[in-house]
Amino acid sequence: MNFTLAEHADRLNLRLRSGKHLPPLVLVTDEQRLPDPLGTMPRLRSGDAVLLRHYAAPQRRDLAFSLAERCRAGRIQLIIGGDLELARAVGADGVHFPQGFSLGWVRAAKAAGLLVTTAAHDGPALVAAFRMGADAALLSPVFPTLSHPGMPALGVIRFAALVRESRVPVYALGGVSAGSVGRLQHSGAVGVAAVGAFSA
Repeated sequence: MNFTLAEHADRLNLRLRSGKHLPPLVLVTDEQRLPDPLGTMPRLRSGDAVLLRHYAAPQRRDLAFSLAERCRAGRIQLIIGGDLELARAVGADGVHFPQGFSLGWVRAAKAAGLLVTTAAHDGPALVAAFRMGADAALLSPVFPTLSHPGMPALGVIRFAALVRESRVPVYALGGVSAGSVGRLQHSGAVGVAAVGAFSA
């Protein structure tokens, strides 16, 4: 049976045992590869999430407010990348921090009642995410990806090993598509985060 990306993400998320409500599928925005994330919103479902990156976009604040409105209407979670102030301003559900984030950022986000996700590229980053109280980590790149050309991919075996060792829930990010996600079904990931799968 052929499953869609969303269906694969749901199957992964069913294994989540932490009691937290984490979205199964996360749309990750990108200035170059997905310049108009608003146009992609109809492909998301209630309970999914949007992670706003668009870090260098001059209209980022306006885009955040537009996404917040759409997300509320569709019961989709909104996570703002790297900007706690903006997350608060738009009434976002969460904030995402880069690898190497500080404990102070997490404490401030938790005090605001926000979900906290973090980027991770290796085992030590997953350990740091757990110790600092992050709710989940986006581990990448699982497969080769245009977002980080030339960066070695973890591959399914290494990714699954890192997930098994992790004490924080892990999302698969990097080259994840409807065609590749089936290989992650027994990895222990709690969901899928993707850019290219939505820009295709």
